Amino acid sequence: MTQLTAQLDHYSLFIHPNDVRELRRDIWCDDPVEAKLKMGGVRCDVQVGYRGSHIREMPKKSYRVEFETPGNRLVREIHLNAEYNDPSMIRNRLSLELFRELGVHSPDCEHVFLTVNGSPAGVYLRLESVDEYFLRRRSLPFGSIHYAVNDDANFSLISAIDHAAKSRLDDGYERKCGDERSDEQLRQLIYSINTIPRAEFGVQIRNWIDIDKYLRWLAGVVFTQNFDGFIQNYALYCNPQTGLYEIFPWDFDATFGRDIRGEILDYDYVPIEGYNTLSARILDVSEFRHRYRNLLECLLESVFTPKHLNPKVLHLFECIRPYVLQDPYKRAQVQEFEQEVDTILNFIENRRRYLCDHLEDLL
Repeated sequence: MTQLTAQLDHYSLFIHPNDVRELRRDIWCDDPVEAKLKMGGVRCDVQVGYRGSHIREMPKKSYRVEFETPGNRLVREIHLNAEYNDPSMIRNRLSLELFRELGVHSPDCEHVFLTVNGSPAGVYLRLESVDEYFLRRRSLPFGSIHYAVNDDANFSLISAIDHAAKSRLDDGYERKCGDERSDEQLRQLIYSINTIPRAEFGVQIRNWIDIDKYLRWLAGVVFTQNFDGFIQNYALYCNPQTGLYEIFPWDFDATFGRDIRGEILDYDYVPIEGYNTLSARILDVSEFRHRYRNLLECLLESVFTPKHLNPKVLHLFECIRPYVLQDPYKRAQVQEFEQEVDTILNFIENRRRYLCDHLEDLL
């Protein structure tokens, strides 16, 4: 694998030792501490805390960074993801860039090299937050945003966690933008998805969901095979101009052949129809099912192909490899890192062939 002369941006995080101890004292606490972040020669006052769920227990921590500097009007919050469970450290970025090619709004991201209090912390993925600034940067009107934060965000009346009736219809979601009326509208969405009669669903659901954008998102989750992505790791945005919900991907590291624990996931694990109640009901409508099949057929000949994706995979590997060698948490696994090239390339080939073979399932 050739070395690349281009350099990753260097981010320097400075946290008072007392605050470092405070963060480590309770890794599950969401309260941030004051810090300073230097990036691109600019030094900013920030608030920093750990982020994620199971990843907080990993030795290499991920961070949520909130900016205090008044001049940073278009960057309120970013995430620095450790990508610890992904041996390649590129799956999240590869997935989000694929979604953009599918016509789905997704967070901007780039790999950076992070130091904390002068010591190397390693390669991180700087990930844009999906919030009002995300909307502004894309010239989207301000509307409510809800994060799907756990498996109960399955568009169902039944909990995916304990398989009982949900205590609240918006269980599984965390409001990022909006107010209590936004929460009530979300509850109405979930209720409608589950109670519209089958004969009327194809007509009435158009009053709630941007179908074309949902099908493009569904194609992206099916392509990348993010098993958890159907019931969490997405953001729901209500566009006030159309009154329709759109869906954005979020945190797609458990993709391209590995699960959330970093274990190998067979290329045929997720069916071509995907999962969750909303997908099942949408694809039960013959018109939508036909549109989804035509969309997949087109994308399987253009975007989701080894010819199109393999150079992107190789480029990302070449970009970060010199820095993985400097990553105190990853340099001992550099051989595993390099083997991930073939793991991802083989997944793309096998997943594409599987999906092509199962297009007839959508007839």
